[in-house]
Amino acid sequence: MSTTKACPCSSGKGYDACCRPFHRGTASPATAEELMRSRYSAFVVGDADCVGYLLATWHPATRPASLELDDALRWTGLEVLATDAGGPTDRRGVVEFRAGYLRDGVPGDLHETSRFRRDNEGWQYVRGRAFWS
Repeated sequence: MSTTKACPCSSGKGYDACCRPFHRGTASPATAEELMRSRYSAFVVGDADCVGYLLATWHPATRPASLELDDALRWTGLEVLATDAGGPTDRRGVVEFRAGYLRDGVPGDLHETSRFRRDNEGWQYVRGRAFWS
């Protein structure tokens, strides 16, 4: 991905100034929403650093042993619908979002409510309730 392009997370910032530092391990998300956006961007970018980031930011209680991204799936856009807590001093947070995608050229939509926890290591994705259409 060209680093002069807009960040896939729809923040309005460039990738270099937004999610790339998280993916490279030079910064940590301050909020549950930032973590959710950076995880979405990691799915879009899909390189080895990003797959490692996805696993590293997954809560150990729910983290899979490995992760393979679906090459037939292309993410096309993100919209954050709601947040509950998840601020810099909170321990828990919830983010509801909608993400568009194309699978083999057919458009679809993922609507998920994700739960996050923050500890001394930072924010981690715990689990989500997802609806695919």
